[in-house]
Amino acid sequence: TLLISTCISQFKMGKRYCYEPEDASKAVKSRGTNLRVHYKHCREIAAAVCNMNLQKAIKYLRDVVDHKRIIPFVVHTGGVGRHAQAKNLPGGKKAPGSKGRWPEKATRVFIDLLKNAEANGENRSLEVEKLVIKHIQVNHAPHMRRRTYRAHGRINAYMSCPAHIEIICVDEADAVRKAPEANDSASAPTRKQLAIRRVAERGD
Repeated sequence: TLLISTCISQFKMGKRYCYEPEDASKAVKSRGTNLRVHYKHCREIAAAVCNMNLQKAIKYLRDVVDHKRIIPFVVHTGGVGRHAQAKNLPGGKKAPGSKGRWPEKATRVFIDLLKNAEANGENRSLEVEKLVIKHIQVNHAPHMRRRTYRAHGRINAYMSCPAHIEIICVDEADAVRKAPEANDSASAPTRKQLAIRRVAERGD
């Protein structure tokens, strides 16, 4: 019994998120584990909506379900066809290629997760229209094994590739916070600068 419980615990995704926002009071989270959707589809959808406004991302994914817009496939492109819609990414950005698909099942899962994050923002009295998808991560989940029967009495593996998804949205004001300016005077001088100073002090 102890061995079985140990094996099961290895496949459970921890409750801790891989990213923690600077101001947790202005952030909302949403996650799904062991989702029966293709990992490769989820990875491409996540790349398409990352850093987008939350409400704009939901509208974009609904257009994908209606085949009005497309999910550009950039990494997992094996056997993926080309389409004119794939040349333009959300926000007017140019895609590196022209391959794309409309993964409806995975897209609907993402819409549900984003709507859950939106509801969490409303419950916390945040301005939902200013929320931005700051962090979105897709991980492999344990394969679910089945079998398929082949010719000559053989049996092959027939496994699914589910995914873990986690999303963190933050207030837009925090998402575009300006980085602190580096203070050059506080930095240590280089060896070349020290040598120039010694030459200048000697008056050579």
